[in-house]
Amino acid sequence: MRARLRTTAAVLGALVLLGAAGCGDNSPGGKGGKLKMGIAVANISLNFAHEMVLGAESAASHAGDVDFKAVGPPNTDGPAEAQLFQNLTATAKDGIVLENLDPPIFTRPAAQAVDKGIPIVALDTSPTDGSKVDFYVGNDNYALGELMAKEALKRLGSDPKGEIVIGVPNPGTPVLDNRAKGISDTFKKEAPDVKVLGPFQTYSDPGQNYSSWSAQVNAHPDALAFLGVGDADSYNLAKIKKAQNGKWLTAGFDVDPKTLEAVKDGSNFVTIDPQHFLKGYLSTAILIDSVRNKDGKLPEGWFLSPGGVVDSSNIDDIIARQKSSTAAYDWYKPTIDKLLGDQKANIKPLKDAR
Repeated sequence: MRARLRTTAAVLGALVLLGAAGCGDNSPGGKGGKLKMGIAVANISLNFAHEMVLGAESAASHAGDVDFKAVGPPNTDGPAEAQLFQNLTATAKDGIVLENLDPPIFTRPAAQAVDKGIPIVALDTSPTDGSKVDFYVGNDNYALGELMAKEALKRLGSDPKGEIVIGVPNPGTPVLDNRAKGISDTFKKEAPDVKVLGPFQTYSDPGQNYSSWSAQVNAHPDALAFLGVGDADSYNLAKIKKAQNGKWLTAGFDVDPKTLEAVKDGSNFVTIDPQHFLKGYLSTAILIDSVRNKDGKLPEGWFLSPGGVVDSSNIDDIIARQKSSTAAYDWYKPTIDKLLGDQKANIKPLKDAR
């Protein structure tokens, strides 16, 4: 994961990555043979999706006898991912983990896959009504937004006054909108003299994201903070702050190498880590176990996966975690064992997912 992590990302830069768990075996799936499974993600080149893929591959590798494939477009493109997902259903007949940023587009393709008897796990974005997908692994994104706001408030003093600007790469995506709402609601509750602006669209594409944030910074030069809820938000805000010698607070989400550098050098006061590797691992491990040991019957509901704050107190530990998939697995293993050891305790009603 890191630039070392980016080595795999370069391979992923096409549309398809073959997992380390094996390929080319034509034996049938099911309990007795090599399982044929995969994962579809919204953007194969951005860190958040790359981490989920690495976590999923790690789980498949540890389980053994899994022919695992990852697919996703090189840029965020819902229709392109939907096509890749549909193509994947032709080969990954034993189960698919589905992450996306445009849920309505996937309602019909997911339902068609379920009708074919393919177990589908929704990852990071909760499934839509009509998708026939009943199991979801994801964060409490509203709570992660609250967490970011509280970290900002710690650094703004006891009675802050002014403006904060919130950015969302893909408005309409529940996972991102819930983070933004958590930030906004917390400021309105805890700091009534702070005016919340946005959320404004900041785009997933790094170039568009940089331009969007530059426009917001120029439009609100006296803002107290600029807070994004996506991957590119983090490192682009840090880049702008350095270029303009900004005194405002900046922060975003995820653990892209450039984001960790920004936390390490103090440009960003935190990054919020949704622990994407962990989610990828959990969703795939549960999928494999369900197919091998429970006749393909997945749990039902929302499997709550944790997240956390990365700041000056733990940045070195997180940088070390990100050096390789092995380092990540070793770091997450106590959490993986705990969550998988008592799955029922971690499942909430799907309708409560946020």
